[in-house]
Amino acid sequence: MMERTTKGLRSLQILKDEGGHSITLGYDQTLLPWVEQLEAYFNGNLQDFQITFDFRDQPEFYVRIWRILCTIPYGKTRTYSDIANFLRKPSLARAVGNAIAHNPLVIVIPCHRVIGKNGQLTGYIYGTDVKRKLLQLENPRHFPNQGQLIFNNPLIPLGTM
Repeated sequence: MMERTTKGLRSLQILKDEGGHSITLGYDQTLLPWVEQLEAYFNGNLQDFQITFDFRDQPEFYVRIWRILCTIPYGKTRTYSDIANFLRKPSLARAVGNAIAHNPLVIVIPCHRVIGKNGQLTGYIYGTDVKRKLLQLENPRHFPNQGQLIFNNPLIPLGTM
């Protein structure tokens, strides 16, 4: 389900039935450009979304974090600590996690590319299995199984493990 305004996309949700299966619904034709991009992404033919966002009424800190998430390259990962360190505020790793948990545009704003400092998959609104599948889609060579995702993170030297 998508919500848009004249300024851009406002939310994106994966709807599930009681059994946990994705629900397919029709959509307003004005959403076609976004639907086509999502289909291309899931088919492995799109790495960078060309989507405008409408973040009105969202906390400034959250928006800042979401914009940083958009800079994480396709098929790569970062940690909550990496993002807090990028902000030059290492103590904000939990606040970064909170902002990520409120991401209204999952997949498009790639919060699935953020992992725990120990290399483990951590919380994701649709579960770590979905997070793992998205990472596998983006980088099947490095993410055939959960394993140590930290090896794919160039910001963490391998000698620190």
